[in-house]
Amino acid sequence: MWSSNQPGQRRGHLCQVHSFLTSSTSQTPRTVEDEEFINMMEKIDKRLTVPKKTKIASLVDQMYLAEKVKFKNRLAMARKVTIGIDIWTKKGLTASFLAVSACYFNVQDSKAEHILLNLKQMVHPHTAHSIATLVEECTEEWGIPKEKILMIITDNGSNMVSAFRHEEDTSSDESNSQDSDEEEEADERYGRLLDKVRHLVRQFCKSSVATERLLEQCGRILIKDCPTRWSSSFLMLSRLLEIKDHVTSVADTMGWDCLLPSEWQKVAILKDLLLPFAEHTKVLESDTSCFSLVVPALLDLKSHLSDFSLVHARSYRDVATLAQKMSADMDLRFSCFLDVSASKFSPLAAAACFVDASVSAEALIENDNDDIQNLLSKAEEYITRSVPYQEEATDDEDIGSAEVSDAPLQKRPRFRFLSAHRPSRPKTSKTSIRLEVQKFKEALSHANPDDSGMDFWSSQSSTMFPLLKPLALDLLAMPASEAFAERVFSLTGDLSSGRRNRARVTLERSAFLKLNKV
Repeated sequence: MWSSNQPGQRRGHLCQVHSFLTSSTSQTPRTVEDEEFINMMEKIDKRLTVPKKTKIASLVDQMYLAEKVKFKNRLAMARKVTIGIDIWTKKGLTASFLAVSACYFNVQDSKAEHILLNLKQMVHPHTAHSIATLVEECTEEWGIPKEKILMIITDNGSNMVSAFRHEEDTSSDESNSQDSDEEEEADERYGRLLDKVRHLVRQFCKSSVATERLLEQCGRILIKDCPTRWSSSFLMLSRLLEIKDHVTSVADTMGWDCLLPSEWQKVAILKDLLLPFAEHTKVLESDTSCFSLVVPALLDLKSHLSDFSLVHARSYRDVATLAQKMSADMDLRFSCFLDVSASKFSPLAAAACFVDASVSAEALIENDNDDIQNLLSKAEEYITRSVPYQEEATDDEDIGSAEVSDAPLQKRPRFRFLSAHRPSRPKTSKTSIRLEVQKFKEALSHANPDDSGMDFWSSQSSTMFPLLKPLALDLLAMPASEAFAERVFSLTGDLSSGRRNRARVTLERSAFLKLNKV
């Protein structure tokens, strides 16, 4: 960028220009040819020679290839990888993109790392087969074998679920029927009160006069709920209660029907019912939240619903019934995490919870509930099974094998005297990993409650937990949601605006460099 004959310095300033354009302002390389940008650079320093967009694009390619090699090496050294995916469609349905991220424990830096792998443009329709194909192409490109993938995190879209379901995919008619059933359950769950609340909020949102009067009185506006937005119903009720008096005043001046005093009381109760869900959602949607927090959050919410139902069983039976229905819905939806007898149960979440020293004792070990103890048992079984081991033969097994007359003779070693002095390789048995599990339980009593699960294992000696520590770090590196992949589309900003999505390679590389903090 400098007009001097210092290529290293000149290259460094070019990289800074690229970083400013893509990372800070989400602008494309074409910005450097804008007349106003050139004039601004001249005013900053007349010695500056603004490069052409082709030079910036070339630097982007070089940086992308170099960073891709670096992250490929890290992924190759990683023991396990978690894949996160999300789809975003532009307004007007002009283009759709599939973001694929990877989360793993970086053994070089001894920390969990989350990176964007690819940002692929998709064609309609977004079938389960097309999604699975793109993800498979991505993992092959990055050298991630299937046996290395711990989990693939998606949203609840029927195409996403079908793309990675081991069983046969359901037909489109069954999917549509399931969606309609869920809508009917949602209408029944919130009932007429929420319908009336939505109608009131909708009136305010459609009226510029009412909105202006509300802003004049309290400086706030009402929030509409959205089925695809996390905690949106809670946010709608919370804001409505926050400016209750102002909403009532404006509604009276507009001649609209507002809520009755008894209905305001029920809205407040509904807010209390949904508050823990909003709190746990806020924690779990963070990039730093681990998958180990999912089981404790679910167990905490089930306890909340049970207590809530008992407290309001007499005074507000309809709300207590609502809490019971929500609890039943949670049992059905999250049986894969909580019900060991469910056909689709996976012990992965329970195992991640078990190795997290910050929640393990409270959520699993010290809880005498039979269902939770079954979860604990499955978690320990998963950990024992996940660590490679070699069975140690008992005396009875040795005798039994000796009594078999037709057993094949062992091959005589070529250098039997040399082999006799060869040091034996250490064998891993079920007993050794179970001993480490027991030592981990004993160590929980001395764990710092303020430390995270990752902090606990980082401070443990590898000689004390040679088998359990690597597995624990891999489990704790799993994120709780696909929020990182979803956040890709909000951070890329202008990179995908207008007609720029036509340059698919440039968009993907710019997003890669921006999201991976290059």
